[in-house]
Amino acid sequence: MKYFRNILFLIFALLFSTSVVAGSSKEGEPLNVGEFILHHVADAYEWHIAQIGSYDITVPLPVIVRGETSGWHVFSSNKLKHEHKYKGFYVSHEGDFSGKIVELDAAGNEIRPLDLSFTKNALALVICCTLLIVIFMTTARSFKKKPLESKRGLVGLMEILILDITNGIIKPCIGKTYRKHAPYLLTLFFFIFLNNVLGLIPIFPGGANITGNIAITFFLALITFLIVNIGGSKEYWREILWPDVPIWLKVPPIMPVIELVGIFTKPFALMIRLFANILAGHALVLGLTCIIFIAAESMNAIACGSMTVISVFFSVFISFVELLVAYFQAYIFTLLSAVFIGLARVEPHHHKDNKTQDKAIEIH
Repeated sequence: MKYFRNILFLIFALLFSTSVVAGSSKEGEPLNVGEFILHHVADAYEWHIAQIGSYDITVPLPVIVRGETSGWHVFSSNKLKHEHKYKGFYVSHEGDFSGKIVELDAAGNEIRPLDLSFTKNALALVICCTLLIVIFMTTARSFKKKPLESKRGLVGLMEILILDITNGIIKPCIGKTYRKHAPYLLTLFFFIFLNNVLGLIPIFPGGANITGNIAITFFLALITFLIVNIGGSKEYWREILWPDVPIWLKVPPIMPVIELVGIFTKPFALMIRLFANILAGHALVLGLTCIIFIAAESMNAIACGSMTVISVFFSVFISFVELLVAYFQAYIFTLLSAVFIGLARVEPHHHKDNKTQDKAIEIH
């Protein structure tokens, strides 16, 4: 019965999110699916919660901009609602700056001011980081008070996940120095996982597309890139600049160039994999939801009702799949980061031992 109630709640949440879709297009105009999906996965200057009739329920956020000639301005995003202008600034709805705050120059062209606004994604990051701190502190306090007692609930779940990531990823991939990198890798896993889960919740404070934003995944990949290459051992750099291959592959430097390119392709793959998978999942759920309103515009009542049932069923199914994807993508990003860090920490004697093992295998 408990699981049945959870499923009903998920369906209700999905239907609530579809009500937002219904109000997102102007009355009398057909729903533009592509524009709608891009609008909902993009960042925004306000957090739209729902629409009741013609009234929008939103969380206004502070806008911080510096105009080309007018200097700094700080005001609420409510000032820019309904295509209004405020002190020469407005949100563009077309062109290269669509969805961004712009102003007009002397020639009447749209230009971007210096924009340091506190956007929806920024607020979502603050919420996620606050939740992580609360969860970590609660878990640490519980283990400090009763270290030998078996844990239940959230603390028990955290214990399982921490042990799984530590013993299943960090220790095998990095080796003896795993404790040095465990805090970063555990934080990385829980940050991605929690943001993935919050992104699946269609109501506030969920629904923000954090890990589906390439700026966020770029920053996460950049941190891994810096840790790998700044903390890399001499053996790691020797294998890149002078690898154990025939001399004709090193002079001219064919293999060193390939290895140097590989330094940048690894974090690039991390960035694109997480970004593409999470963005595709959000787009798929939104696209399935839009089927209801496309059917309502072009089909009779019976066909529309059938398409609604099919759309809700597949949307719920994909939502469950996305829960698995939320975990797997956090796991894979952490796993690959640990692998790259472990490869960069290799010591010379490991290299020799591997050569000896290879020769023994060949002789055998």
